[in-house]
Amino acid sequence: MTLGVPVEPEAPDARELLLDELTDPAYAESQPTWFDLVAQSVIDWFGTLRLGEGGGPPALALVIGAIVLAAAIAAALLVYGVPRWRNRSRLTTELLGERDRRTARQLRRDAERAAASSDWPRAIADRYRAIARALDERTIVTALPGTTAHGFARAAARQFPDHAGQLEAAADRFDGVRYLDRPGTADDYALVRTLDEAIDAKPSPLPAVAELVGAR
Repeated sequence: MTLGVPVEPEAPDARELLLDELTDPAYAESQPTWFDLVAQSVIDWFGTLRLGEGGGPPALALVIGAIVLAAAIAAALLVYGVPRWRNRSRLTTELLGERDRRTARQLRRDAERAAASSDWPRAIADRYRAIARALDERTIVTALPGTTAHGFARAAARQFPDHAGQLEAAADRFDGVRYLDRPGTADDYALVRTLDEAIDAKPSPLPAVAELVGAR
């Protein structure tokens, strides 16, 4: 019996599936941080040293080298902050009051599909979540479990003050369709989408250290 499911997807569909798979947070979790790379380099360097051998450096030089390396690591921590060993499972399973592991790209895609079907509540909610997810992926603002739409908007406004009013307006639209059973409109979705595109086009503020925002 012949099945109707294609064995191999068409090229555009295959590309879409591949991009979705590669943007899954699980891949980011497995990548070493800059701190991991520096620490491994230090370990490897010490592994090449041999005390008591004619060709190796004297003990005093080793002590001085260790002090210099420790000072460099301490300075890096002061400048860039502690490496973000975050529990990604917690941060990616809840987003603005709902369990959601989608990436910003996936949320935007789903929002556009919902908008094409005039499903404005879903389109607005997904697009606002895309803003939150994108800022988390860019390590600018991290919405912890329990963060409200307006709590996130205030945190994001501190990083992008030019968009403070739009962020509050978008949070109002999100709360309206999410909690107040408002139907939403094409104009409401356009407001949130325009905000998402504007923020996404802006460079990350410096220093690029994520602001953690909890429920408030």
